[in-house]
Order: sequence, then C-alpha cells, then structure tokens
Amino acid sequence: MRLPYWPMEPLEAASKPYRDLIYVVEDDPDVSRLIEHNLRTAGYEVSTFFSGALVVSMAAMAEPSLFLLDIMLPGISGFDLCRQIRQHRQLGKTPVIFLSAKTQEPDRLLAFDVGGDGYITKPFSPRELVARVRNVLRIQPDAPNREIVQLGDLEIDVASMTVRVEGRTVPTTVREFRLLEYLVRHRGRVFTRDQLLDAVWKEGSFVTPRSIDVFVRRLREKIEHDPRHPRYLRTLRGIGYRFENGP
Repeated sequence: MRLPYWPMEPLEAASKPYRDLIYVVEDDPDVSRLIEHNLRTAGYEVSTFFSGALVVSMAAMAEPSLFLLDIMLPGISGFDLCRQIRQHRQLGKTPVIFLSAKTQEPDRLLAFDVGGDGYITKPFSPRELVARVRNVLRIQPDAPNREIVQLGDLEIDVASMTVRVEGRTVPTTVREFRLLEYLVRHRGRVFTRDQLLDAVWKEGSFVTPRSIDVFVRRLREKIEHDPRHPRYLRTLRGIGYRFENGP
C-alpha cells in the first residue's frame, strides 16, 4: 500500500551551491523521487539507492555528508545498515536520519539506539525534510578549534569531535558528541531531559525525553569503566542528568 504524501510544495532554490552529498536509501521509487527533487532544489548533491546492499562500499569511495535511510528495505534493514555505518572506520561519524511510517516510540528509540541522529515519519512535508536535513548538517564542525578538554582519563577534542578514554579513541555519533560536549561544558549542573532536548535537538520533532536516556546509556557504555556505576554521567532520579569531573 502506498502512503499518501503532502502535495509537492515549491521550495526556493538555494541561493548558493552546497557541496554536501546526501545518500538516500529508499525502495519506493515515488518517495525516492520526491526526496531527491526537494533536496536537489535545496542545493544538495544526491545519490539514491533502492536497497542497502552497496551503500557502505559506495560511501567509502564517495563519502556523503548525510545518510537518509528508510527502515523497511529489501534485504538488509535500515537499522542494520546504520549499524554497519557506525562500525565503519571512515563513515562512523556520518549523520544518519531515518525515514519510516512507524510512529510508535519504541521504533524511534531503537533508531537512536542503533546510532541514528534523527527520525522523520511518513508521510512528511518536503519543507520539513529539508529543514531537518539542514539542522543535522548544521551541527557538524565548520571551523578549526583546537580546544581539548581533559578530565581524568577522558579527553574531548572539540575540533575533530573525538573522544578518547585512557588514550583510546571511542567512536561517537554527532548527536552523542554534542550531548557529551554540552554536559561537559556545563559540568556540575543538573539538566532535565527536556532541557537537554532543547539544547541538543533544536528541531525537537519526534524526539522524546526518553530518547535522552538512550543517548546517555550509549555514552556511558563508551566512556565509563562501569556503566552501571558511572563516575562521569550521573543520574539524579526524578530530575535528570549531571556531568561530574570524576574521582
């Protein structure tokens, strides 16, 4: 069954050319054409795929700025494809936005759990699509900044968006890094889930406070020696989260 979509809304052409390349992985030709048309009108380069079979190998040769992944794909699912991207040394930090007709919170939480940076439900407005893409790409580093934050055995390099624990680099997604960076910059202060959503997820759409729990859990697994007894990312029950300097 084909899903209804918002009527094609005229989008203003980009005032300047963008070099960002976006990989669109969508098995419905009509939806794929809709996405490609609106992204190209907004000034992006687009490569489309109808399955995930060759996406990672192609991306390794021509690295995109963003992946737009349908979840229900023939063969490998969008979730599994995202896992492959996150495990890839070269592509691991590339933002991923999921496209899905699934609207239940468990599906969104799973999307973030496998490493997604955003979630757009079908049917969607072309304007919303472009706005969400721009928002995710906007949080990428765009200017050199050699600031390095050292806290015990934890090192955060803002310029390269790199996190190291005891000298070992640990992979993080863009959203994970931005959440960690925000908490570190305001260490000692308690934030509610809603406050963190406002700070790190500007668009807010289809991201719930429970999503913060997923990202905090993933960060703990990466930076804490014992995620069950964290020394950096602390929970204040009934309130929210606080970053501490550690022992």
